[in-house]
Amino acid sequence: MGSSFQVFGIKTKILVPGDDISQIIVDNAKATVGLGGIADGDIVVLAESALSTTEGGIVTLSEVTPSKKALEYADKYHIDARLAEVVISESDRIIGGIPGFLLCLKNGTLLPNAGIDASNAPAGKVVKLPKDPDASAKRVREEIMRLTGKKTGVLVIDSRTHAMRLGCSGIAIGCCGLDAITDERGKRDLYGHELEVTRRAIGDNIASAAELVLGESNECTPVAIVRGLSQFLSENCGIESIEPSECLFMGTAMNADSSLFDRK
Repeated sequence: MGSSFQVFGIKTKILVPGDDISQIIVDNAKATVGLGGIADGDIVVLAESALSTTEGGIVTLSEVTPSKKALEYADKYHIDARLAEVVISESDRIIGGIPGFLLCLKNGTLLPNAGIDASNAPAGKVVKLPKDPDASAKRVREEIMRLTGKKTGVLVIDSRTHAMRLGCSGIAIGCCGLDAITDERGKRDLYGHELEVTRRAIGDNIASAAELVLGESNECTPVAIVRGLSQFLSENCGIESIEPSECLFMGTAMNADSSLFDRK
């Protein structure tokens, strides 16, 4: 497409339950050097843990009573039984695990520990994924529009590992106001071959770009503004996922052991 874009990290205070995340984004965007506040066509990228914290998605582990299943997972995968209990409650399915992590299906995605995060959480607490990331993205977009009059897209993102690869990259888990996926089927490549299956994960690609300025540790930069990709803005909301049987990795696992999908 040949367009260029910029990514600005937005620093904030340490967020707590009840904070008005939209107002914080607007105020801190004004104070960000080179940005000058929110503009029409900007894409607001918001770290899921920060958003969930403001929505009250924090769990105190000392208040959790592990079930028998959680104790079994704790013994098998060397994980805190209280954390295992929270993971069970937040998962659609638990596929298996490795030491320290349970592999889960949640909201149509495959992720460790149901997305529950102990990093950037107070001692003895963990942060759950937002209850409805798409709805949260829609709410933040509408509030930014009300506060600024600017039309934006909003992505809620997380960091994930990928099969057989070391390290994390970004993934969009909530979306409103832009096309998270574009369909390239029917287009021609350099040699005239028609593309038959290609879709571009625009939301995930933007999430990975934003991860470069958000960081993963003590940066206190839970928001990024992406400027220059307004061609992807739309009135669409939502992240599309596929059935496990249609996924190369999960489909292969299902063929090898169909019982993976019979337990929680």
